[in-house]
Amino acid sequence: MDKVISVSLGEIALKGLNRKYFEDELISRIKENLKDIGYERIYKEQGKFYIEAQEKDFDMIIDRLKKIFGLVYISPCIRIDKNMGKIEEASIQMIGEKLSNENIKTFKVVTRRIDKSFPIKSPDVSKEIGAVILKEYDDLKVDVHNPDIYLYIDIKENCYVYIDKIRGYGGLPVGTNGHGLLLLSGGIDSPVAGFMMAKRGVKISVVHFHSYPFTSERAEEKVKKLAKILSLYTGPIKFYSVNILEIQKELNSKCPEDEMTILSRRFMMRISERIANKNHINALITGENLGQVASQTIEGISVINAVVNIPILRPLIGFDKVDIIDLAKEIETYETSILPYEDCCTLFLPQHPVTRPKLENIEKSEENIDIERLIENALKTMKIYNI
Repeated sequence: MDKVISVSLGEIALKGLNRKYFEDELISRIKENLKDIGYERIYKEQGKFYIEAQEKDFDMIIDRLKKIFGLVYISPCIRIDKNMGKIEEASIQMIGEKLSNENIKTFKVVTRRIDKSFPIKSPDVSKEIGAVILKEYDDLKVDVHNPDIYLYIDIKENCYVYIDKIRGYGGLPVGTNGHGLLLLSGGIDSPVAGFMMAKRGVKISVVHFHSYPFTSERAEEKVKKLAKILSLYTGPIKFYSVNILEIQKELNSKCPEDEMTILSRRFMMRISERIANKNHINALITGENLGQVASQTIEGISVINAVVNIPILRPLIGFDKVDIIDLAKEIETYETSILPYEDCCTLFLPQHPVTRPKLENIEKSEENIDIERLIENALKTMKIYNI
């Protein structure tokens, strides 16, 4: 009798001929995330993966596994041979450990007999183990409708007994659904947008726009810290840092003030598309949220879209702000996002920005500036970091 950790797959279990590809990617992510903690073996047994490791490391391993997309449940298990004596012994131990930490009054046993050669059917195993537990622990009662805890028994090639089913985020393993370039500011929304797309299997790289020396080095360090937190979910991130101060000055001197925000966003999209095309990145990702600020109207988004050909993914477009904040707190980017450092988007901010821009007016304004020269200059001074 020994202890292992089981992980249950989500959507991957529904994949047909491609399932092995998704499983291999998931195994790679698990190995990468656990390599500094250490483990003995990862193996698959009839729909789940199992991890053999030192029991003292279980809490740390489970915390890492919770951040890997593609997993829906994580359970510490007792692994035993397939015989009723061993199952009884493991069930009593598992219940006893739970009672020592929590005030439990009722339970229910749920058995899954996946190995049909096992001679006792699932309902009979549950009934027999339930009786053993009642005899061992006088204060416990069976409640088949709303128990305090479930005791699960999976009978496969081995037999596994467990109680806890710790939720993962589900989704798909990072890297199985293309590569996106996230426009990461220092705010609350864009890290959450990156998290959401990584959850759908998109590998994440990051581009950050700044206006140094008008914005400080500490402001960029804050954004790098956000990328570092995000990398706990996405894996390693390539971070492109682009200074757009020259562009902002040119727009400020030659274009209408109320178009400043839209014009700046169009430059950010152009530069991001150049970086994406050069690095085989499939899409841009933004934290835009309909109606939140002046540029995030349908008209504003349409004018911004018109300047690039690459797909732009906006996973937060229909979210309420309170939901974005809740998710930012959950993934632990919120406290960093609200640190009060300046943002390039707040420089040259018009007092009354245009909220319903017309494409022909914006393109007319851009005739006054040398777009290609400004983009090339910004890309020449771009810095790249590995997060």
